[in-house]
Amino acid sequence: MHAQAHEADAADPSVADLIAARPHLTMHPMDGLVLEDVPLNAIADALGTPVWVYGAGTMRARLAELQHAVADLPVHIHYAVKANDHLAVLKIFAHGGAGADVVSEGEFLRARKAGIAAENIVFSGVGKTVGELRLAIGEGVGQINVESAAELAMISTVATALGKTAPVALRINPDVDAGTHAKITTGRADNKFGIPYSDAAALYAHAATLPGVAPVGIALHIGSQILSLGPYRAAYARAAEMVRALRAAGQTVSRVDCGGGLGIGYRDEPGASPTAFAGALRAAFGGLDVQLMIEPGRWLVGPAGMLLSSVVLTKADERFAVIDAAMNDLVRPAMYDAWHAIVPLAAGNAVGAVRPVDVVGPVCESGDTFARARALPSLAAGDRVALLDAGAYGAVMSSTYNARPNAPIALVDGARWATIRARQTHADLWAAESVPTFLDGRIG
Repeated sequence: MHAQAHEADAADPSVADLIAARPHLTMHPMDGLVLEDVPLNAIADALGTPVWVYGAGTMRARLAELQHAVADLPVHIHYAVKANDHLAVLKIFAHGGAGADVVSEGEFLRARKAGIAAENIVFSGVGKTVGELRLAIGEGVGQINVESAAELAMISTVATALGKTAPVALRINPDVDAGTHAKITTGRADNKFGIPYSDAAALYAHAATLPGVAPVGIALHIGSQILSLGPYRAAYARAAEMVRALRAAGQTVSRVDCGGGLGIGYRDEPGASPTAFAGALRAAFGGLDVQLMIEPGRWLVGPAGMLLSSVVLTKADERFAVIDAAMNDLVRPAMYDAWHAIVPLAAGNAVGAVRPVDVVGPVCESGDTFARARALPSLAAGDRVALLDAGAYGAVMSSTYNARPNAPIALVDGARWATIRARQTHADLWAAESVPTFLDGRIG
C-alpha cells in the first residue's frame, strides 16, 4: 500500500520501525541518522539542502544478494539504467559484473561511458529511432528487444546498410496484470509495449528471413514495483510456452529476457524476495536450456538513496510542514501517489509524541505534497528530514520547474563520501537559452 490516499488505512510505522527495516541506516544518539558509516547531517552541513545521497556499499550488497539468489541459474543481470543513470551508479554495477538495460541513445552512451561493453547492453523501448538503432548496431549491442513489426523492418534496413547482423529478441506482451500502479504496468494487452502474444510466432519466423537480423529469443517485462510472485509465474509460464512453440516450428530460441520490476518495501514491509523470484525463474525455465536475462532497477538502487531536506516553516498550528525539497526534485508522490518514509535526521527529533502532519514542498502546485496526515514527531523550522528509498526514479526524473536548480548528489561508500554532482546554479538554468535580436527594444 503506497498511495497517499490510503495512508489512513494502516498505522504509520514509527521512526524506529522504519530504520530497523533498513540495515544500511542507523540512528546515532549524537550524530543522528547515519547512512552506512556517514552521518547525514555532515553532508547536509557541507552541501546544504535539498541534497540527494546514495550509498555505494548498499548498492553492492543488494547486487551481491541478487547474484547469490540466481547463482545456480544461467542468468545475466542487466541493470535498468532508467532507474538511476548517474555515471557513478553505473560504474558500481559495472564493477559488480552487471550489464545494462537501456531505453535511449543517451542511456546507451552513459552505459558506454561508465565502461559497460556494448555486447553487455540490451536496448529496449517502444520507439527507437533510426539514429539510435544505427548507434547501437554499429557499436555491437548485445541485444535489441523488438517491440513491433515496423521496428523489426527498421532494424533490418539499418543493420544491412552497416553490413552488420543485429541480435534481436521479440518482446511479447503476455497480457498479464502485474497488480501494480496503472502508470507502471507494461504487460497488459492495452499497454503500448510489446508484440501481441498471438502475433509473436509468425513475426519470429519472419525475422528469421530478414537480412541483417538474427532472432535469438524472446523478451518480456510486465511492470514495475511488483511484490507478488503470481504475475511473474503467469507471465513466465506464457513465455516458456512460446519458447516451446517456436522450437516446435523449427525456430532457434537461445535466450529469454525476463525483464525486471522487482518491488521494494517503501513502508516497513519486506520487498520482493530475490530467492523467491529465482524460484519462479527456475520453475518456468529450468528445463528449457535457455540463457536468461533479468533487468532489475528499483530493487538495486531504490533503498540505497534518499533526499535530504530542511523544514522551511510550519503553518496552520503545525498541520503543514513546508520543506525545501519539492515535486521538481522527487516527483513520485505527485505522479504516482507514492509513499516515501520521512525520518528526522536528528536523534532528538525522532522520539516523542507524533501528530498528523502534511509534509509539502514550496512549488506552486497542490500536488507538491509528500505526505498527508503522516504521523511524525514535532518538526520546527530548520529541522532536517530524509525522504527514504528515493534512489530509483528520484533525481533521474527531477526537473527545474519553478526555476528551481537541480539539487546536488553525494555518494557514500562506507565511512567516505564525495560530491558526485554539484548543485546547479541559477545562472545554469538559462545558460543554454538565447533571446533573438529581433526582440531587442520591442515593447508590447
